[in-house]
Amino acid sequence: MYRPKDTKERIHHRLKISKGHLEKVIKMIENDEYCIDVMHQINAVESGLKETGNLVLENHLKTCVADAMRKGKQEESVKEVMSVFKTKI
Repeated sequence: MYRPKDTKERIHHRLKISKGHLEKVIKMIENDEYCIDVMHQINAVESGLKETGNLVLENHLKTCVADAMRKGKQEESVKEVMSVFKTKI
């Protein structure tokens, strides 16, 4: 079984999986496949992207945010992260 070594590799691997799911959705639409089956595949894409986003956020918190806080830039760092969540639909 494939095991990504570092965070960047894990993110890249997850995005490739999501891309594969999305390509499957496109083919399913082109082939007029059953709507519920398409929806299941769309859910897989969404779930994969959400997990990838969580991984990117975790990495950002552990690296960039931690560094900013050490430099006394807590407010800026918190505002930046919060802006991501405030713009979500």
